[in-house]
Amino acid sequence: MAEGQQKSAISLAKDSDSEEKNQLEKKLESILENMEGVGKVQVMLMTDEKNSGESFMESGGVQVTGVLISAQGGENPVTVYKIQQAVMALFQVEAHKIKIVKMK
Repeated sequence: MAEGQQKSAISLAKDSDSEEKNQLEKKLESILENMEGVGKVQVMLMTDEKNSGESFMESGGVQVTGVLISAQGGENPVTVYKIQQAVMALFQVEAHKIKIVKMK
């Protein structure tokens, strides 16, 4: 493969990963907003490339390594705990890699 074609293939893979990351963020926002007490949310996922495909978090070569969530219900410790548990279950991310803050 020529160098230009290789760079193009890498660029397409990164675009695909970015698109998948955006889709995962939107899906998580939708799930969380349907949980009692959470309210409106914004989600940012930190990702790494990985191709093992062992779970939902690694589908399509994207592995979630950290999560930041801004939620209207972020001041309630019970709601924060429920959000954290949902994220841990979905993405197999450790609790210390999940940050939930109150949305202003």
